[in-house]
Amino acid sequence: MVQTKKLALYLVVVFVLYTIITSPERAADLVQVGFEGISDAAQGVGEFMTELVE
Repeated sequence: MVQTKKLALYLVVVFVLYTIITSPERAADLVQVGFEGISDAAQGVGEFMTELVE
């Protein structure tokens, strides 16, 4: 089972590197979308906590 996890992680890393090398603009767009999603989620949690306090 551990070998399978290592292999899967290796394949993901290789895929990410391949994507960045072959299409850096697309990779940058995907990173931006990811960070926007994280930012929106954090903002939502902050608003929820603010409402709980009030």
